[in-house]
Amino acid sequence: MRIDKLLSNRGFGSRKEVKSLLKSGAVQIDGVTVKDSSKHVKVDSETVTVHGEVVEYKEYIYLMLNKPQGVISATDDHLHDTVVDLLEMEDAVFNPFPVGRLDKDTEGLLLLTNDGQLAHQLLSPKKHVPKTYFAIIDGVVNEDDVAAFRLGVTLDDGYETMPAQLHIIGSGLRSEIQVTIEEGKFHQVKRMFEAVGKRVIYLKRIQMGPLPLDETLELGEYRELTDEEVLSLKNFQKG
Repeated sequence: MRIDKLLSNRGFGSRKEVKSLLKSGAVQIDGVTVKDSSKHVKVDSETVTVHGEVVEYKEYIYLMLNKPQGVISATDDHLHDTVVDLLEMEDAVFNPFPVGRLDKDTEGLLLLTNDGQLAHQLLSPKKHVPKTYFAIIDGVVNEDDVAAFRLGVTLDDGYETMPAQLHIIGSGLRSEIQVTIEEGKFHQVKRMFEAVGKRVIYLKRIQMGPLPLDETLELGEYRELTDEEVLSLKNFQKG
């Protein structure tokens, strides 16, 4: 990889700014000063430093975000804040994107990565990756609804959903539930409850595939996935 590309990708500025940095003599490869921006570096075996600080290279980044309400699942938008706007520059320079989407008013687990292959596999309809949500429902959720979800319901556009697992946590005029679906249709959970005459008033995704939401993350906070979590996602999508 060219040294200027590496430094630019790691947030040291534009190609022009990186070129000036190199000319200043601040960059070394294995202790040898490098000023040529076209110099190639072996990222797996050579050590790059800037002002004596080691530049860590990684090709992919995997982030777990506890998405708050009010931001949209996109990389850029002229009208609204996006989930990418919540990232620190050191992570944003990897150009991660959200894997799938959560509605603007939906909270919870959102994976961001620049690993296109993994994202494609997790979103592929053929993989039937389960997604679990906690929700508060305006209306009494009962066993008839559980049975209906188990068979699949008909949405407002005539689409027949795949079977879903609905668990009642607490029932009353406002019921608390967990539901697991294996699809990602537009507003699907909300529309499924509308199909049985009820309304979702709060929705939070708590798990995607084998990856549960880290409940220590406050709304708007995120962290990198552990190596074990990344491996579990990759092994899951191969199944």
